[in-house]
Formats: sequence, C-alpha cells, structure tokens
Amino acid sequence: MFGTDPLEELSVPDGTEIKEHDLVTDGDVLVGGQSTVELGLRGGTVVAGERVTVEGDIEADGDCRLDMWCEIDGNVLVGSDAYLGERVQISGQLIVSGDLDIGDDVEIEEGFEANGWIVIRNPMPTIVFLFVYLSHLLRIGEKEAAAEVAGEFLAEGRDVEPVRIPRGARVSDDTWRVSTPATIGDDCRLHGNIRATEIDVGGDTEVFGSLRAKGSIRVGSGTVIHGDVTTSGGDVIVAPDAHVRGGISCDRCELSEAAEVEGTIRAREGITIEDAPETAASGGEDDDTDAAEPDGVPPSRGSKGEPESEPRPAVVPLGEGQLEPIAETDGADRAFVPLGSGERVSERAIVPIEKSDFEWDTVGSQRSNGVGTDEAAAAIITDAEEP
Repeated sequence: MFGTDPLEELSVPDGTEIKEHDLVTDGDVLVGGQSTVELGLRGGTVVAGERVTVEGDIEADGDCRLDMWCEIDGNVLVGSDAYLGERVQISGQLIVSGDLDIGDDVEIEEGFEANGWIVIRNPMPTIVFLFVYLSHLLRIGEKEAAAEVAGEFLAEGRDVEPVRIPRGARVSDDTWRVSTPATIGDDCRLHGNIRATEIDVGGDTEVFGSLRAKGSIRVGSGTVIHGDVTTSGGDVIVAPDAHVRGGISCDRCELSEAAEVEGTIRAREGITIEDAPETAASGGEDDDTDAAEPDGVPPSRGSKGEPESEPRPAVVPLGEGQLEPIAETDGADRAFVPLGSGERVSERAIVPIEKSDFEWDTVGSQRSNGVGTDEAAAAIITDAEEP
C-alpha cells in the first residue's frame, strides 16, 4: 500500500533555489531523522524527523511538524497548524496561525503566539500518527477517507513534488552530503558540493559546486556545473548544451558534441563523443538559406533585403508591352509598361516621331523650332558615313 520509503534518496524538485541561505521550494519539505540542515527552510508543509537540526528560520505556508529533540536555530512561522514533540528547542519565536499541539519540555526562547487552540501534550511522531490514523479509518470502514489521507501524506498526484532529504544527511552552502542517490530537477539553482552514491541533474540547472558520486553521474541539457564532476566507479553522461567548468574523472565518459568542458577529462575506459542534435531541416521556417527559383535564379530583393512579392522587369519585349502616348511635358522615366498592368505613366522617354517637336541641323546639333529638310537629313547621313 505504501510502496518504497519516500526518504530513500535526496530529491530536489523542479524550480528549487537557494536564496539568502534559505532552501526555497513551491512544494513541501520532508527531512529525515538525525539530519543537519545548515539552511533555512521555506515551503508548503515542513516535516522534520527526530533529532533534526535546522540552522535557520522555518517558514511553512501549511503545517509544520517537528518531532522529538529537534533544534531550530531561528524563528518558526507557520501558516496553519504546528506540532512540536517533546524537548524541541527553538532559539527564536514561534508564530502559528492555527492550532498548536506542543509536547513536554519544549523550549522557545523568544516566546510563542498561536491564533487557535493550544494543547500541551506529547504529540506522537509523524509516521506513528499516520499509521494510527489510517488504521482507525480502516477499522471503522472509511476506506475512501483512508485512501485520501494516504495519498495526501505520500505526495501522490500532487502538482509539486516535495523536497526529500534522507536520514542522516548534511545540507549546507558548502556541501550536500547523503548516503543515498540524489536527483536534482530542472530549473534549479543550488549552492554547495553534492556528494551521493549516484547523481542525476536535470536540465537548465545551475550548481555552484562540484559533483562527486560512487556510481554514475548524469548532467542534463543546458545545465551549468561550477566545479568538477568525479565518480569513483561509474560513468559520466553529459547532455547537449551542458557546461562543466571543471574537469571530469570517471570510468567511461559519454560526452555530447554540443557540450562544453573547461577542465581535463580522465576516463579510464575511454570517451564517447555523441553527435549534436540535428538542426531544423533545410528549407524550414528557421532556414536562413536563400531559396532559389525553379530556374536556379535567386529571388529578387527589395531595398531592405526583403523579397519582392511581384518583381517588375526593367526591360519589356515589344510583344509584351505597349507604347503610351506622351503627355504635354517632355522627358520621361520609362518607355514601356507591362500589358494588363493598368499602369499609366505621364512622361515617357520614347515618343512617336510625329509628336516630336525636335529637328536636326546639318552639323548634328539639335534645334527646337522649325521643320527639317531633305538636304539637312542627307548631310547628317554623309557626316555619319565619313571615317
């Protein structure tokens, strides 16, 4: 019914960040027993096991449950209900928006405030409370209610997965040290060197530290590792567009051609270079190559480089054009226009001879008035034939 232990690995969901020495996530935070977190915790519901030390503030939008012998070096702000086991120590204030269930010998140095009921007793540990509650629901036949409670506590079907820190872990700005596998999600921003048995880092994540594992290590696409990637007995896989600012040491390295490694790669069993992902197919929307016309002629370009939708030829054959009548003004810009274009140009460079007001004298000079004679035309021809 319950499956595997939810705290059997270090799990950091998508979008988790370290901000001002606080671990910030949109989901819940689950901390296994006897762990030390040298950071503050900010999330939905915060649950800590026995003898957990948190060297920072706790800000929980939902409930907050601290089991026996927990030590909080800061304030605890709870948006819903709070459950404190016996001998919990809080060096700052405790502010609870809902009810407060508190055990014996709890020390709160700067006082506490609760808007709901305050019950002084010894709340049972979280996992024991879950089993007792579920067994009671099943005993009275409320199977549907028991399924809903189990789904809520085990984080099945939630929109955001919780941060899960396994038992005996140590998390700080300097080092994340666990004795289990570690999974880092996408779009995360973490500080510290990560030490685990196996490490899987998602895409577009930035880790300000190194990665070291006994087994395999995988670095996702677009991820930046500000340190070395080292494994004592496994392989290292670096996805495309990943950037390792240090070196790589492993048994076998599978490196993408599109990845970048600034340091030295030491692979005892060799290095495999994977081809980079193929770009957009030729002729697609992102292809910058100029498309050619069917006859091999590239398309014409406008003044700003854009292809013209309807290019107009500069010279039109006689059979495809028409001579327009000249207007009153002399001079023109074009002699022919395409047939059917409907374009009317008021001034033309070529005009019918019967509409011209010009004539030539015997020395080839232009005269603007009068009518030319046959003798003048003959003289012009003779001058042209002379060598």
